[in-house]
Amino acid sequence: MRAVVQRISEGKVVIGEKTTGAINKGLLVFLGVTNEDTTQDVNYMAEKIVNLRIFEDENEKLNLSVKDIEGKILAVSQFTLLGDCRKGRRPNFIEAAKPDMANELYEAFINKCKDLGIQVETGVFQAHMMVHSVNDGPVTMLIDSKKTF
Repeated sequence: MRAVVQRISEGKVVIGEKTTGAINKGLLVFLGVTNEDTTQDVNYMAEKIVNLRIFEDENEKLNLSVKDIEGKILAVSQFTLLGDCRKGRRPNFIEAAKPDMANELYEAFINKCKDLGIQVETGVFQAHMMVHSVNDGPVTMLIDSKKTF
């Protein structure tokens, strides 16, 4: 499982004319699911992201988590995070999970974050979405449950 996590001051997902999820201060999480992921990956990613200390404390040190600041998460499924661009010019998505499995683990991630006390807004799985965000910092982290980077 792979995620791009951005600290944002505001964000929303729009499909057509409808906003499906919107938050103010919190995290925008683009989440990609591999064909080898399990609930262990879900638990690792949710706990890592919810407790990731990338918000400033009173001393302007990155020492607070989204949980500490009572922020929210905007979770967006994004299989393209698994695109392998090492060969040629067209990404290879062979490592991306099939839609049924990917949606099941994406939903499990959302539920795990909620279980950890975070309010979660979402996009719509497999929809063409317009994602709007204001990156605060900017602060952007890459997280992989297999710890490949």
